[in-house]
Amino acid sequence: MKRLTVAGRLLITALVIGAIFVGYKYFGGQQALEKVAQEQKSEAGVAATTTESTESSEAASTDNQATDAAKEAFSYTAPDPVDGKLKGVVELGASGFNSFIIKVDSQKRWKLEKSEFGNSLVTENMATDEDVRIGLKKYIGTMLDFGVGKKDIHFVVSSGAAKADVTKKITAALKSLGYVVNQVTAEQEGQLALKSVLPAEYASKAFVVDIGSGNTKISWIEGSGIKAIESYGAKYFQDGTEDKKVYDEVNAKSKQIPSDLRKTAFIIGGVPFEMAKEVRKDKERYTVLSAPAYYAKLSNAKSKAGVNIYKAVGDATGCQQFVFDWDANFTIGFLLTL
Repeated sequence: MKRLTVAGRLLITALVIGAIFVGYKYFGGQQALEKVAQEQKSEAGVAATTTESTESSEAASTDNQATDAAKEAFSYTAPDPVDGKLKGVVELGASGFNSFIIKVDSQKRWKLEKSEFGNSLVTENMATDEDVRIGLKKYIGTMLDFGVGKKDIHFVVSSGAAKADVTKKITAALKSLGYVVNQVTAEQEGQLALKSVLPAEYASKAFVVDIGSGNTKISWIEGSGIKAIESYGAKYFQDGTEDKKVYDEVNAKSKQIPSDLRKTAFIIGGVPFEMAKEVRKDKERYTVLSAPAYYAKLSNAKSKAGVNIYKAVGDATGCQQFVFDWDANFTIGFLLTL
């Protein structure tokens, strides 16, 4: 048997190595490579899914923050009156007659005993003399039946309603029934709203907003007195006034509120009432409103206009806690001055 030459041995070695390589690639290595590729593809898919999920979560979180700002708890409880007396007031507002019966003591602590809300179509100038008399007699009769003395029933014409021609008809009807009509200016209305809604504990750290149909009043304690300013009401759209014009004016005026009073705002009025209904828990007296964007679902024109005013105040002050008081009204503030 002949010995292999060096060249032959090298050739055989090369063939063996080639066979091993081919076997690894097609029977083992290729599967390993495919497995690695599949794992990389899966990892990429998971990463993409995770990224997409994270982005969606962040987007949802951002949207949630835009529509419903985080609310700080508001646990204040108003003190009850001691040996209080019943008093009643009828408000002639820009959108209707409202009545309130409270029990109030010598320290001006008060509690709402009864309230009624009606629609007299005042600014639409559709109320007849008889409509007015019937409506007023109804409120008066209800108060008398409840136990309020005749001399403890009062009538207040809001600054918004005072602008309507039909107000003369209403005041004449009241005089014919033997009652005096108390007419207030926008500034006085803002001051009275503050008296009814601002707790003594918050006098040095909060302000008040009253968004009415005819005008909006913003007030706060300044020195030994009450500062009150007026701007557009929630029915400004009826005059063809643009949202931006209203927003800009309310925003500019709201910047007058001292910075140390901007953490909390107490808010009342028709549109705030609608907003509070959306987020009220049980029968709580104080409801913290959501951020303005949350109320984009409110569809009627008056509500949208009121939310525009609400947003203007919030943007100007940076206030994150608007507290709606279900019992307060500027006319109750009037009773507290008697």
